[in-house]
Amino acid sequence: MLRVTKLTDYATVILAALAEAPGRVHSSAELADRSRLEPPTVAKVLKPLAHAGLVDSFRGANGGYRLARPAHEIPLRAIVEAIEGPLNMTECSGEHSSCEHEAHCGVQTHWRRINDVIADALGGITLADMLTPSAARKSIPLQLAAAGG
Repeated sequence: MLRVTKLTDYATVILAALAEAPGRVHSSAELADRSRLEPPTVAKVLKPLAHAGLVDSFRGANGGYRLARPAHEIPLRAIVEAIEGPLNMTECSGEHSSCEHEAHCGVQTHWRRINDVIADALGGITLADMLTPSAARKSIPLQLAAAGG
């Protein structure tokens, strides 16, 4: 089963909460309340999102977090990679493979093609698309079909 981790799912929920008022700075506690997640979980997710440049963080009494750029400029792939790391379906489908079977493997090319299709699909969906579920659901199958040829 292909599945992103709960933390990646939570990251989209937290970013969606930030996108509801994108110019405002939100405290971690407020984001936990709005997303109905535990405060330690929200804090854990915000760190890699900030490190990846998806959110800006501000210190101090009025500190908190806000989106680093508009929701329509944040591809889902960036969110997934901020939490999960580089998108690689298999050991050999990434840029830097260390698979010992790569030299004589007959399926590597196909896994790379599948990896590219998924990466393109995730790159074609933005945080803004995630805010409008009906629009996102309609576009995902079309993007996957177009990418797969």
